[in-house]
Amino acid sequence: MKRVSVKMNFILTTILVIGSGFFLLFANNSFGDYWSRIITLIAIYAIMAVSYTLVNGVTGIFSLGHAGFIAVGAYTAALLTLPIHQKAMSFFIQPLIWPLNSIQMGFLPATIIGGIVAAFFAFIVGYPSLRLTGDYFAIATLAFAEIIRIVIQNSYSITNGALGLKGIPSYTTIWWSWGWLLVTIVVIGSLKFSSYGRALRALSEDTVAARAMGINVFRHQLMAFVVSGFFAGIGGALYAHWLTTIDPRPTSLGIMLTFYVLIMIVLGGLGSISGAVLGAIFFAIAAQWLRIVESPMNLFGLKIPGIPGMSMLIFATVFILIMLFWRRGIMGKRELSWQLFYNFFLKEAGDRN
Repeated sequence: MKRVSVKMNFILTTILVIGSGFFLLFANNSFGDYWSRIITLIAIYAIMAVSYTLVNGVTGIFSLGHAGFIAVGAYTAALLTLPIHQKAMSFFIQPLIWPLNSIQMGFLPATIIGGIVAAFFAFIVGYPSLRLTGDYFAIATLAFAEIIRIVIQNSYSITNGALGLKGIPSYTTIWWSWGWLLVTIVVIGSLKFSSYGRALRALSEDTVAARAMGINVFRHQLMAFVVSGFFAGIGGALYAHWLTTIDPRPTSLGIMLTFYVLIMIVLGGLGSISGAVLGAIFFAIAAQWLRIVESPMNLFGLKIPGIPGMSMLIFATVFILIMLFWRRGIMGKRELSWQLFYNFFLKEAGDRN
């Protein structure tokens, strides 16, 4: 079967990136504020999902602590971009510690620092936890994520405790979110298809065989965990400046956020970067559409009261059905590629003939 050349791949990818840029420019200028925010949220979710799939999909280790790193990135970036006078007004129970009380910086450096701090926490969590396996590792990461949330909730002189942070500058735009998504896909995609990524995929298939081949299992898993934590922190920084208000509630930056991202990568296909993006697109749109079931409705003259939390119940049901009947998700472990499109259309043409 004819293969798409490297040169043609580059040309088609360049056209796709430029075309996507023009679409985002059109959406930014022509769509209303509501849909512009949804398009921005899609990219933020996709960053979280792609970073999560590096650990849970590519490396094959089941982690439940992703929300903890997202929260660290969100709080770090928010504290660095908040105006000094806003910090003085918000921290009225206990004053913010030095030097955070006198620092204000731009969005880009704050976002990068948020990712670095999240990566540091990922190292602190991963170094002891990765010595465990299977369900024990999942429980350990879940516990560490909850510890991070509890520390945030009680550190009034650093995070403002349960009161959270308000008045965060609304810096996250379509361009920031989709730009960072492109960086995330390029970095993690390059990592996945490098020799390092092949070692990670070998670990996901058979850890014992990979160790027998000379692969340092702990070092490879820890590096993937730290890289995943960095981009989770980037996603958290963007998320904080999209929401403009954050707090340590479980439904905000807690275990529920990990559950959301887990749905995205399972739906898209564990181990697939493009599947993670497709899962994030589906989840972001479906989450907005399902809000109607939580509001009172009039259906054929029958008044149906809104049921708070019904959308989450529907998502949980969908998640269970996927795990039971469609474990490979949309993409499985495959990636969208020009070769895949070429083979598909070639097969369709052959079927017609």
